[in-house]
Amino acid sequence: MNPKVRDEVLKHRQTIIESWLESIEQFRADDLLQNISDTMYENTNREFVNKLVLTIQNGETNAENDLNQYVERLIQMGWPLNYITRGLQEFRKTTIRVLASESNQDSEHIEYFLEIEDWIDDVINVLVNQYSGSWENTVFLQKMALKELSAPLIPVFEHISVMPLVGTIDTERAKLIMENLLDGVIEHRSQVVLIDITGVPVVDTMVAHHIIQASEAVRLVGAKCILVGIRPEIAQTIVNLGIDLGKFPTKSTLKKGIESALEMTKKQIVELEGK
Repeated sequence: MNPKVRDEVLKHRQTIIESWLESIEQFRADDLLQNISDTMYENTNREFVNKLVLTIQNGETNAENDLNQYVERLIQMGWPLNYITRGLQEFRKTTIRVLASESNQDSEHIEYFLEIEDWIDDVINVLVNQYSGSWENTVFLQKMALKELSAPLIPVFEHISVMPLVGTIDTERAKLIMENLLDGVIEHRSQVVLIDITGVPVVDTMVAHHIIQASEAVRLVGAKCILVGIRPEIAQTIVNLGIDLGKFPTKSTLKKGIESALEMTKKQIVELEGK
């Protein structure tokens, strides 16, 4: 930044800060900020604006490092990107307005405007890149964690396995379910597989299609499939959508499904008399 403009910003920093704090209050009604306490909002605003002013003082390299660390903290605290960008736009207007009011020369107004525009654009680029990178990394780690924990095939008795499904099933996850299912059937030599959808919040046409595909794949490798965990609301949805699940048995609970699987594998659970 031009040394002359930098000195003017630092000279009037207190006026700029107080004016910005007043104008930023209009954002408090934003739905994304409703759950943030008044004290937290005020303290974050003050830290934000002081950090911006300090970037002028500390030079470009130090400024970028400070901003990266600051934005990382905001991400961890759950602050929306919209707060950052709107706050910077408001800071741009406030700074130009304050500097213009202290000068009577039109040429200085233009100089202030261009310098502040370039500075804020650089700051926005740094913050948005940091925000995007952090969120992309967070989403990647979450997807990897979900992939590691998603849809395990659990052997519960000899030749009987259970696959509990939890959460929303999309195309990518359905592919993973299919792979785990087929690999598990072969590894555990399963004759009967129970697919438990108790933890699946919604069963629509796409989810049902994936489940039907999975059951057909199980049949092709020599095992049978039982769908369990069908709640009343899920049953109603399946009927209303006209989804045909008649090709393989269904049970309302995992307990009933295991009882059926034991019968299909010619096994039974007996209660031993006390010695």
